[in-house]
Amino acid sequence: MTPTADRFRTAVEKGEHAALADLFSADIRFYSPVKFSPFEGRPLVLGLFGVLLRTFEDFRYLGGFEGSTETTGGGPAAPAVILPFRTTVDGRQIHGIDQLQFDQDGRINEFTVMVRPLTAVQTLSAAVLRGLVADGLLPAQ
Repeated sequence: MTPTADRFRTAVEKGEHAALADLFSADIRFYSPVKFSPFEGRPLVLGLFGVLLRTFEDFRYLGGFEGSTETTGGGPAAPAVILPFRTTVDGRQIHGIDQLQFDQDGRINEFTVMVRPLTAVQTLSAAVLRGLVADGLLPAQ
């Protein structure tokens, strides 16, 4: 596993939000399972991770897979890591994967999350939206 992926995994599992800042590129794109367009830029993605780390209960990664894949914009293949995870949100068990893609400096510049089942996606969406609004990252709807 890449050093950045190892540091990311450790920071998330320990809930160390501050340790994430230097792992993301300035122009990181975060593709959420509940939002069509990505969250873009380090400040917004770090804010989102602050919400996620507070929202997840008993979060744990189950392993990892390393390889490469095209970026979402159709760019050339970039190094990538897939980290399967399990967590609980508002009493609902969630299964998912985090796909991390890295830039030439080794920072995470594209992050995609996939979650199942549908009821878990709905629960996660509601919980994260509450946190983003509470933190002032999104306007109240």
